[in-house]
Amino acid sequence: MTEQAKLSKALNSTLWAAQILLALSLLMGTALKFMPIEKVSAMMPWTGQVSSIMVRLLGVIDLLGAVGLILPAALNIKPQLTKWAAIGSVALMVCAIIFHVSRGEASVIGFNIFCIVLAIFIAWGRK
Repeated sequence: MTEQAKLSKALNSTLWAAQILLALSLLMGTALKFMPIEKVSAMMPWTGQVSSIMVRLLGVIDLLGAVGLILPAALNIKPQLTKWAAIGSVALMVCAIIFHVSRGEASVIGFNIFCIVLAIFIAWGRK
C-alpha cells in the first residue's frame, strides 16, 4: 500500500468516526426533544419556554441531519448528500448558538462549537 493510499484510508476512517459521533449527538438531541416537555425542561430550560411543536420540529431536524450524515455515504446513494447534511448541521448549530447567546446562555454553546468543528471537517472531507 502506498503512502497516499494509507493517508486516504486514514482520512476516510477519521471522517467516518466524525460522522458517527456527530450523528449520535444529533440522535441524542432527537431523543431528548421527544421526551415529555416537563422532563426535558428540567435538563434544558428553554424547551419549557418555547412551544412544544417547536421542540418536536427541532427533534425532527436533528433526526434528518443524523440520517443524512450516515445513510448516503454508507449506502453509496448520492453520497454528496453527506456533505450537505454536514453543512446543514453547521447552520443548525450556528442558529443554536445565536439562540442561546440571545437568551444569556453563552455557557452552554461549547457543545455547539464542537459540533460545528466536526461538521466542517466532514463537509471538507466528503467533497
